[in-house]
Amino acid sequence: MIDTDSGFVTVLAKRAEAAGWLLRTSGGAVPPDQLVAMKLNALLVDPAVLGDDAWRYLDRVCSLLPDLGVVVCTGRSTVAQRVRGLRLGVDDWITKPSHPEEAIARIEAVTRRHRRGRHETESSPVLAGELEIRPDRFQAFVSGESLDLTRREFELLHLLAGTQGQVLERETIYQRVWGYAMAHGDRSVDVFIRKLRQKLEKRSPEWEYIHTHFGVGYRFDPEPSADAVPQAGPPTPAQASSDDRGSQVVHKSFTAA
Repeated sequence: MIDTDSGFVTVLAKRAEAAGWLLRTSGGAVPPDQLVAMKLNALLVDPAVLGDDAWRYLDRVCSLLPDLGVVVCTGRSTVAQRVRGLRLGVDDWITKPSHPEEAIARIEAVTRRHRRGRHETESSPVLAGELEIRPDRFQAFVSGESLDLTRREFELLHLLAGTQGQVLERETIYQRVWGYAMAHGDRSVDVFIRKLRQKLEKRSPEWEYIHTHFGVGYRFDPEPSADAVPQAGPPTPAQASSDDRGSQVVHKSFTAA
């Protein structure tokens, strides 16, 4: 909860404790990478506390943590402000003064929706190229054969496949998979991408799945490998006739020599 309204914060904290929640409060913006590390279910925020950076902060949080329920609870606002917030990714908007029970109920509703959507997404198999990604088994398969992925490798593959066609920055990948901010110079993402590629190439050598964007990050977009050689079928009668004529010409030239 990011708010400086001490009375509202105190009452809401008591309600949250009674509901069995673990509530953390802050009087200012919490860096998004710290929010990732906290593994929160929901964020209640008053943009007035954030000042001129409010929209930029909301945009960053909603982009970096798509599974986080974000609820704005603030004073009077215009329709344009509410619409802008919702389009950035805010899940709900409450106008103060607000009863704590209503705030609690809205947070619960937002959290339920995210949990339901996450469960449906995570349990559904993902098909890409020759690859079948099975979240229910934390594993991926090609023609029924397991890639023998570790838990971390699977989480990395599942993240990339879930954003197919999009370039993910290394820092974003690290925060989403490892759960905290990436230290300067850390090459863990590159190391795990290399391991993942090796296993993909072993089971599905004729496909390329993960593409590098140098200086930025990686993109998951299955496509046939450039090294894959299409198998030639039997020659057509026209091709066979042409080959015969070519052989005769070569034969005559050698004879003439």
